[in-house]
Amino acid sequence: MKSGLKTEESLLRRNRFKPHIFAAMETFPTIYLKPKKEDSLERRHPWVFSGAIKRTEGQPTTGDLVRVCANKGRVLGYGHFSPNTSIAVRMLSFDEFPLTDSWWDDQIREAVQVRIDLGLLNGHQQNICRLIHAEGDGLSGLIVDYYDRVAVIQTHSVGMMRSLETIVKSLTKAIPSLEGVYNKSQKLLRKLGEQVVDDTWINGKQPEDWKPMEFGRRFLIDLEKGQKTGFFIDQRENRSLLQMMSKGRRVLNVFSYTGGFSVAALQGGATEVHSLDSSARALELAEDAVILNEFDAKLHTSIEADAMEFLKGGVNAYDIVVLDPPAFAKSASARHQAVQGYKRINQRAIASMKPGALLFTFSCSQAVDDRLFTHTVISAAMQCNRTVRILYRLHQPADHPVSAFHQEGAYLKGLVLRVD
Repeated sequence: MKSGLKTEESLLRRNRFKPHIFAAMETFPTIYLKPKKEDSLERRHPWVFSGAIKRTEGQPTTGDLVRVCANKGRVLGYGHFSPNTSIAVRMLSFDEFPLTDSWWDDQIREAVQVRIDLGLLNGHQQNICRLIHAEGDGLSGLIVDYYDRVAVIQTHSVGMMRSLETIVKSLTKAIPSLEGVYNKSQKLLRKLGEQVVDDTWINGKQPEDWKPMEFGRRFLIDLEKGQKTGFFIDQRENRSLLQMMSKGRRVLNVFSYTGGFSVAALQGGATEVHSLDSSARALELAEDAVILNEFDAKLHTSIEADAMEFLKGGVNAYDIVVLDPPAFAKSASARHQAVQGYKRINQRAIASMKPGALLFTFSCSQAVDDRLFTHTVISAAMQCNRTVRILYRLHQPADHPVSAFHQEGAYLKGLVLRVD
């Protein structure tokens, strides 16, 4: 039986990735991998790490399209080259020559169709979503968010930056109602040591009657100065869960940014909401969002403070506490430090929460997986000698899809705990 399985597996492997011959094939710089380093690519994992490369044929520069081959020359696919980063190649195709205009059109049209099928585009109450989620949509290095007829692009690789004109053309074909495209890649590419043009509108402009809306919640989104693309879209469904549980309760939103969870709590009938953040600008936008949604401003209070210092004073005045900190770990090497940070902040909150209170706690650190995050939060509860029940396990929404071949894309995880 084992021998039969092995034979079948070998046949599958040989037939899945046959070499492809193209007229212009020889013009491509080629990356050859070390022996046995092709296994992950045969499982369609989209990253080639620098340590897996045996040699390079040709002289590819940052952002070039390269052909990737196994040790003995079998073609595995094509991707964008990034020699000065740990991810040396971001794969785009595993079987055919990519980056023709029609290839871009197909990839982007398919991604947009997913969001249309989910009912997230141009609805009466819903017109904010992620259009393209990098590896989750087969476009490693590219993020595109949509805010009511405006697309905001972030390129995480030079290759994607160099493809920007084609990307914009494909976007406008896929979404005829698109009125503006804003490029917000400067900060990301400078981290790679690249000097790029300033963030700017590269097509059209912001509509005069612009009304970004998430399930009926309106927000003031700062495309130019705001974090990420201007807003944290990935918490949409989790905000709706908070809305459902907020009626008649006092809510503390820690790391509130521009008040996404705060607006959701007020929408759900919270009696009082406090937004805590270290950014005065973010808190101003949160206050404006409260007014924009026509809530009584007296129900909302902004607290400009350091979260860790504030939590030392206790949170027993609240029925629900939301902890949505920035990523504590940007890489695996920072995992231990991040875990300690998550444990410390959850411990400070749990220690003083009144019996029956709810804790919404999150991690957006890719290097900290579900299991480790849950273990860390439970350890914090044990340290406080508190009984906690896990009511919900939370994740990123469907417009932030995770490729079955790239589990690292599951970056957002959260828990809703009842503390007794």
